[in-house]
Amino acid sequence: MLDILVVEDNKELSKLLNDFLVAEGYVVTVTDTGEKAVDIFEKYGARLIILDIMLPGMDGFAVCSKIRKLKDTTIIIVSARTEKDDKLNGLLLGADDYIEKPYDIDILLAKIKGIFKRRYSTDTIKSGEIVLDKVKKTAFKSGRKIELRAKEYELLQLFMENEGNVLATELIFNRIWGFDSESELQTVRVHVNWLREKLEEDIKNPEHILTVWGKGYRFEA
Repeated sequence: MLDILVVEDNKELSKLLNDFLVAEGYVVTVTDTGEKAVDIFEKYGARLIILDIMLPGMDGFAVCSKIRKLKDTTIIIVSARTEKDDKLNGLLLGADDYIEKPYDIDILLAKIKGIFKRRYSTDTIKSGEIVLDKVKKTAFKSGRKIELRAKEYELLQLFMENEGNVLATELIFNRIWGFDSESELQTVRVHVNWLREKLEEDIKNPEHILTVWGKGYRFEA
């Protein structure tokens, strides 16, 4: 599952927002049409949606209505449409908040952090026999502690938080090492292999960290 789906047709604004969110550690996907947004949400899901109203084709109100029928995920509308009727319409369709453009990025980030803390913050993550203690940064399999390096732990947490979803190699690299890292993309494969050595019964036939050829990796419990 994605952390945040950004639906915004202003390329400059969507890139800026994406960069800020990724820097905060979120798994983000950006799209510029309502139709694509609904398709992405149906395929991958998202914990939070940042939704513009004035989109080509299906507008933000229609997207909000459609997604609200699918799942009770958090929706924040951000729009240059500031009329009271627009705000009421968005909220009545199920949006959790309505923020006027131009907005203060720090305030938006603070709102997002608050939402994630209230709705999704837990001290542990459990997938099958694997358990992560997010406070102590430790991992266990069948009750046995797994000794992990810092990046291995971060990689495992990313996989477990997105169980069942395909994570592109580039997304993994940017999330764990950062856009400005001097490391190379190949380091993802190296760390995946190290992690498999500690998790898998048979590293040649992994059951948990699966390679999706040409795309990336998928974690299964």
